[in-house]
Amino acid sequence: MSETKLENPGYKLANARRRMFTLLTSPPALAFIPAFSLAAYWFGGEGALLVVAALLPALFLISGGLNTARMAQGPAPTIRAGLLGRAAMTTRAEELWHQANDARLQSCLHVIEIDGYSALVDRYGAAAGDIIIDRMSDRLTSAMRDGDVIGQIGDARFAICVDPVQQLSLELCIQMASRFQAAAEEPISINGTVIYADVSVGFCQHARTPEDRSETWLEAACVALHSAQARGTSSIRAYSDQMHQERKTRRALHEDVGTALDSGEIIPWFQPQICTDTGRITGFEALARWVHPVRGVIPPCDFLPALEDANLMERLAEVMMYHSFRALKQWDAAGADVPQIGVNFTGAELSNPKLLEKIKWDLDRFELTPDRLAVEVLETVVASAPDDMITRNINALGEMGCRIDLDDFGTGNASIASIRRFSVSRIKIDRSFVMKADRDPDQQRMISAILTMAERLQVETLAEGVESVGEHVLLAQLGCDHVQGFGIARPMPFDQTIEWITSHNAKKVDVPLIMQSRRK
Repeated sequence: MSETKLENPGYKLANARRRMFTLLTSPPALAFIPAFSLAAYWFGGEGALLVVAALLPALFLISGGLNTARMAQGPAPTIRAGLLGRAAMTTRAEELWHQANDARLQSCLHVIEIDGYSALVDRYGAAAGDIIIDRMSDRLTSAMRDGDVIGQIGDARFAICVDPVQQLSLELCIQMASRFQAAAEEPISINGTVIYADVSVGFCQHARTPEDRSETWLEAACVALHSAQARGTSSIRAYSDQMHQERKTRRALHEDVGTALDSGEIIPWFQPQICTDTGRITGFEALARWVHPVRGVIPPCDFLPALEDANLMERLAEVMMYHSFRALKQWDAAGADVPQIGVNFTGAELSNPKLLEKIKWDLDRFELTPDRLAVEVLETVVASAPDDMITRNINALGEMGCRIDLDDFGTGNASIASIRRFSVSRIKIDRSFVMKADRDPDQQRMISAILTMAERLQVETLAEGVESVGEHVLLAQLGCDHVQGFGIARPMPFDQTIEWITSHNAKKVDVPLIMQSRRK
């Protein structure tokens, strides 16, 4: 035990309370309680007996009460050698939080999780997954200090609680997290196969526990872990008050999202798509935006998960289609030539048996032909779709005359056969291939390969995420048919689209035509 602990007044007080508890609950003390009570009654009557009856429980509580009793019960149950289970770890963390609080010491709770553990199990098998967990727990235990506590609180998630000490700065906590991460990420050899596993770490210092309650300590460390994982694999994040506020905001958004959808706060904004040959507008993509009366414009990444949790994605698709078809009619009335509009459909929406009927009804309602609608489907949905309702709906929409756009192409596992099977009209090259393509030869070769494949299959191409003139020019030279991105225009509300269309058409009058012969 360190000298700083022994010199700390708070530690001395906590130690005295534990000694008092031990004295009060020892067998000799328990044996003398009846005799002491009888003597009090003999010499002082009922009044003295009542005082003794009230005094003993008070002394028990002052000595630490139930918390000390739990700590005196011995080691908590474990699920692996040296590892506490989730319930036991939660209880032990709360006890250490109170211990640090009472003794005015400092502690920290780290939560470590293996990134992509389920993918590792899928690839190497469940038995290998168990070995990885065993090796990981051994390594984390070896990286701990004496007195620290470790528990397994999930399939691939561990928690390590630091034994309370006098000084524990943020820098020291980060160094501990790095040590845990380095130990856990050492390669693991299983039957001659070397496996590399990344881990992310989130931690919360005792003094930063939200609401100053022990019950929220582990929860705060898990919030920090989620924040680390959102930044990418093998990341480390410390819990902060900002995370607490962001979490409260997300909870509020989850509660309000259903009302916002019904009240018209969630509507499509429109991003133009243009032809690389002529500069002509070839369509718009409808992108959901939440125009919050207090928080302003909220991007879809902040509210789409809430809609999914509330099973409102189909309702969102209905809202997006209604406003998109209404926009087409208004563009037509204004004399703006917008051939089509792209609306995103998820797997849940495409599995609706009544989807085709609903789209037909909406097209008839607005007196639009099916070719004005581009059904945008993620490559991952197409790759995983068996011959079921999703397949039937996509093929039926294509046969009806709707265009089928394969979104985020290159990020999933869709095969050439899938492109043919679903009668895809156009593939949308993911922005990860487009980024800095004008300066990266590897990116250029990848794009050229995709464009060559599309040309052989007689499928149109559109590049997403075009942000610079250089990227735009390169894509035009390589033979990409259409482009879309911030370099052309950011998504905009409908009332700004007509002005943008007018301005764009005025600028392209003197632009020379790029001949199709460049692809020959």
